[in-house]
Amino acid sequence: MAIVVNLDVMMAKRKMSLNELSEKVNITLANLSILKTGKAKAIRFSTLEAICGALDCQPGDILEYIDE
Repeated sequence: MAIVVNLDVMMAKRKMSLNELSEKVNITLANLSILKTGKAKAIRFSTLEAICGALDCQPGDILEYIDE
């Protein structure tokens, strides 16, 4: 099983840079970069909530389950 993080897709749809998102959700660039590249092992609900609020999207727009 694999969880795919589509943060880069949502950022592109909203025409938002990593720097801008970092400022809006008050998360470091390093942590957002880890999440964006799919290298994160976990995400807090509060972080997911902040990202969804900033990008005006649902958690399912960012996280996707793919059966391998």
